[in-house]
Amino acid sequence: MKYVLLTLALTFIAAPAFAAGDAEAGGKLFTKTCGGCHSIGEGARGGFGPQLNGIIGRPAGTTTDYQYSEAMKNSGVVWTQEKLAAYIEDPKSVVSGTRMIFWGISDSQKIENILAYLETFQPK
Repeated sequence: MKYVLLTLALTFIAAPAFAAGDAEAGGKLFTKTCGGCHSIGEGARGGFGPQLNGIIGRPAGTTTDYQYSEAMKNSGVVWTQEKLAAYIEDPKSVVSGTRMIFWGISDSQKIENILAYLETFQPK
């Protein structure tokens, strides 16, 4: 029994440190901060940046309607919530050589809100 409790305790400790985030607040922030280059939702397509439908779990540089940088195509990154959070905070530290011109967001609550918003566009 104590091994089961220890295993459960370690699972919670090792779990990602993301709160649920506020998808509505994230949507507003996405529109102001990301929406100039990225689209999401029905009819989304690549523009100045790739469309972000189903981004969580997708390998970087793989949508067909956007011309990615060689750095992004060859990054080997898979967009987990943790990797996206790090990228939103400091893109060039995650994919050196990315063409994305964005200085990042340092507020972890804003990042969690954006992630909650992106999550609403994951396939069910």
